Amino acid sequence: MKKLSYTLLFASGLVFGQFFEKGKVFTKQDTLKGSNTEFRNFWDVKKYDLSVEPDFEQKSIKGNNKISFEIIKEVTNPVFQIDLQQPMKADKVEASFPISNYKQDGDFIFITTSKKFKKGEKYTINVIYSGKPTIAKKAPWDGGWVFTKDEKGNPWMTAADEGIGASIWLPTKDIWSDEPDNGIIMKIITPNDLVGVGNGRLTDKKTTGSKTTYTWEVKNPINAYSIIPSIGKYVNFKDTFDGEKGKLDLDYWVIDYNLDKAKKQFQQVKPMLSAFEYWFGPYPFYEDSYKLVESPHLGMEHQSNIAYGNKYQNGYLGRDLSGTGVGLNWDFIIIHESGHEWFANNITAKDQADMWIHESFTNYSETLFTEKYMDKKSADIYVQGIRQGIENDVPIIGNYGVRNEGSGDMYPKGANMIHTIRQIIHNDEKFRQILRGLNKDFYHQTVTTQQVENYISSKAGIDFSTVFDQYLRTIKIPTLEYAQDGNTLKFRYTDVVKKLKLPIIINGDQTINPTEEWQTVKLKKSTPVELDPNYYINYKNIK
Repeated sequence: MKKLSYTLLFASGLVFGQFFEKGKVFTKQDTLKGSNTEFRNFWDVKKYDLSVEPDFEQKSIKGNNKISFEIIKEVTNPVFQIDLQQPMKADKVEASFPISNYKQDGDFIFITTSKKFKKGEKYTINVIYSGKPTIAKKAPWDGGWVFTKDEKGNPWMTAADEGIGASIWLPTKDIWSDEPDNGIIMKIITPNDLVGVGNGRLTDKKTTGSKTTYTWEVKNPINAYSIIPSIGKYVNFKDTFDGEKGKLDLDYWVIDYNLDKAKKQFQQVKPMLSAFEYWFGPYPFYEDSYKLVESPHLGMEHQSNIAYGNKYQNGYLGRDLSGTGVGLNWDFIIIHESGHEWFANNITAKDQADMWIHESFTNYSETLFTEKYMDKKSADIYVQGIRQGIENDVPIIGNYGVRNEGSGDMYPKGANMIHTIRQIIHNDEKFRQILRGLNKDFYHQTVTTQQVENYISSKAGIDFSTVFDQYLRTIKIPTLEYAQDGNTLKFRYTDVVKKLKLPIIINGDQTINPTEEWQTVKLKKSTPVELDPNYYINYKNIK
């Protein structure tokens, strides 16, 4: 197949040369994983109908995925690319159209055809698969399957694969820009003494012999890395939340011996939902319910299936990431991972390089929750405190088309960028409506950085393009150099992009528009100038 695939690649006219990012080499394989190549760009996924059966002793899984799709442009004799990472293998590939050949080459299945496909036609591809998937060394950060035991020695299995991709275990079109528009059906097959929990709603449970099949259904579009089965000694309890779109079902699945702890800790869910519906608009997946599922790793934002592993304590495993004490007033995983239901699951970046759209807004959701749950002063203290985690190592936006994330600064630095933008808008209601508008106007869509940037600038009536350039595309933090002589203030910006437009308010009510050139203004009073720490800029008194 290597010969076949290389021929296809060269014939495609795509250039797969190597390029670098601080020692990392991006290859043809990275481009195949991260780009909307000609093997992907003519068909649109509509639904996944999948099954998965893990074997705890063998640390293996098997199953199938029936992919329903629609042709979106006319094409003759195309090659379809399905992603399935080694060492998983495709045992059989079936389709509702004639297949000339299919071969698995590395992390990809290439399906060749001899047929003219017309726009609007609908077909299916079914991949039967098996193997021993990549095992996570430190889930959820490195990605992979988790085969472990709970405190009583019972099997506990799940996966976390945002960075590495769902195709480490499931044959998919593993690119963020194409979600199954009509959702998924997932069958989880388990031994009778274990429970299988998936995304969305449980629609069927059937026992045959020593095995039980749990069928879960998601009606909404879903990003592939959110499709996660969890298998263990789960028990369930339920609740409801009176939200903006009516009653939202709350579904909780926890390991049996943690039931009492969960019932207490998960009381934070309703205040969280109330705060986020205020700031972001209605929870985006009422049809699929809201769900927390206990996991053997820290947590992940799996859509309508949030993985929770914070050990039933406040903070981040009992710590406050802001170093201020504010973050110990709430459970980090409940708040942060739930925030992703709006930013990551409702609004999803088309390319992994734009992952800041997920993480910056969600990191800032912690601040917004704090403001609603506690008070604005505490929220400001918190967002300023998380700056201690900023490294300014590489830009927040990564390399496009190669499944490359930018800097981890997309979390605290991105949140502080949004907080700075909020100060510039200087109208909290307008700011809130922009956040709600993003979730309404990009509802269940995949987006680019440029779309988000343009939307915020347009709705605010302020050109934020240079602000985004400053914080997303450089590692420089603006420095306001200033000197005060009585009621005269001299100032300028350094370490800024060209023509940065970042006005700031001083003394509570006076706006200045620094540039790289020295300016002076008259102050209303000669007392030391009051500089607002809510802007993520450095202040340097040069006297």
